[in-house]
Amino acid sequence: MDTVTRMLNFLLMAQDGKVLALGVLAGAAGISLAAFWYQSRRAMVAAAGTNTYYLSSSRNTDQLDGGVALQEGQTEVLDRLGALIQCVSELKEEVKALKNALPHLQDHIRDELTGRSRKASPLNRTTPTKRKRASEAARAQGYSSEEAESEGGYITALTDTEEEYESEEDRKVVEPLDELTVLLQRADGLHACNGDEKKEGLSALLERKEKYDKTWQYLWRLTRAYADAHDLAGDVQEKKQYAETGKQIGEQAILVNPMCAESHQWYAILCGLLSEYESVQNKIKYGYLFKDHLDKAIELKPQDPLSYYLLGRWCYAVQKKFPKRKHMKEGRGKKSRTFC
Repeated sequence: MDTVTRMLNFLLMAQDGKVLALGVLAGAAGISLAAFWYQSRRAMVAAAGTNTYYLSSSRNTDQLDGGVALQEGQTEVLDRLGALIQCVSELKEEVKALKNALPHLQDHIRDELTGRSRKASPLNRTTPTKRKRASEAARAQGYSSEEAESEGGYITALTDTEEEYESEEDRKVVEPLDELTVLLQRADGLHACNGDEKKEGLSALLERKEKYDKTWQYLWRLTRAYADAHDLAGDVQEKKQYAETGKQIGEQAILVNPMCAESHQWYAILCGLLSEYESVQNKIKYGYLFKDHLDKAIELKPQDPLSYYLLGRWCYAVQKKFPKRKHMKEGRGKKSRTFC
């Protein structure tokens, strides 16, 4: 919603920019003429040899009938007028910058929608600093914050908006991804591919094994990569080697973080793959390991459908390989039935 709001503000700025610029320039010209007239008036009075002004038209202070000298008050007015002229000058610069930025508004909106940084836009200038300096200068001369803002009312309106943009930018600072995150994302992407690209995942992970061999996020993905390499290998001995190495990596992953469901899941898968190349006794051993770690994976992550699928396949395989036969007599004959 914040991005959409900024886009609408920029579009409205583009439509009303010319009218705003003409109005501001006209006002600035009027104020400049008034300041010029007042300064000329002051110069004429100074040339006449007097520095004191009175409410009465008479120069004789005895004939003022209570008239009050205005020298200090007029000096304050002149100082305020000088501060106002400075604000108008800065406003001219901002209007000029706005006119220069309007042709690039479309590109800026496109950049906002594509997620690029707002700092590349010509609209993002350091104008709040100038206005703050003008406001601080006015306060240094003895004015209150209300008086300073009343002399240039545009200060508060624009400064609040731009400071809000700056705070939003601070909240949207995106930290760069570290090397491990990039590596894990690449491994996940290669695992989702087919053929040789999937096998590249094992090579990419092995290149960083010395650096991340104690990181459980890395270890369970390396176990998965060995399972992928096993499926893609053509030689039986090569398949067995991948399965053995992957099982060892899976054990390390579980030791580093016993509460990681993926570590238990892929360790169980490697046990199942390795059981295909072992004796019957070892097949039973790996079958129990497979079941135990799948149950643990389901306990830690019950929403993962892969664990349920693997558990169902295990139950089906057990049913086929270990039938129990029971003979029952029915009437005169015998029937052989199979139960599980």
